[in-house]
Amino acid sequence: MIGRSTPSHRRTPVPGPDPAPRPSPPWWRRAIAGLEWVNDWVGRAAAWLALLMVAVTFLVVVLRYLFDLGWIAMQESVTYMHAMLFMLGIGYALRHEGHVRVDVFYYRMGPRARAWVDLGGTLVLLFPVCLFIAWIGWDYVASSWSVREGSREAGGLPGVYLLKTLILVMPGLVMIQGLVLVLRNTLVLLGIDESVPPAESVDTRPGDA
Repeated sequence: MIGRSTPSHRRTPVPGPDPAPRPSPPWWRRAIAGLEWVNDWVGRAAAWLALLMVAVTFLVVVLRYLFDLGWIAMQESVTYMHAMLFMLGIGYALRHEGHVRVDVFYYRMGPRARAWVDLGGTLVLLFPVCLFIAWIGWDYVASSWSVREGSREAGGLPGVYLLKTLILVMPGLVMIQGLVLVLRNTLVLLGIDESVPPAESVDTRPGDA
């Protein structure tokens, strides 16, 4: 009987040298990644409010026109979600350049010229506007908290003062992203980084060493 010969021994692969460890990203990239993680997390969480808002609006219409039922609190919840979606998502939109801009010359500029425009716009326009909103909104929000302001409608939602707090949260989120813009464009102008990659391309999380 002729069979297939079986080798008496197998060759064991010789382990090669361990690959070199991936170098840790510099501190400024970790800082940028950590700051942008805040707006990414808040924006993605707030995005679910759009779906919930559509579902509640649909339910309000069905209950009203088919069953002649309705609750003020349910109707007001749509207004709450609408406000939360925009106030919490504004920093996320800035982080992903989702805001409307009308640029005639900007996209024809080089990296350094764009960096100067972005840095100047952030320091001269973005930060002052955010600080102004926080300043004029502080007393408004504080007075609402002092009385635990609720809905003026009977059966409405009680937490109007919590909703008004977003007037202070919104500029805070925008200023976090503004700080990222300052860091990125300063690095470009200093020649440290020609193009700082977005946070997704940095393999790090807040708290990493």
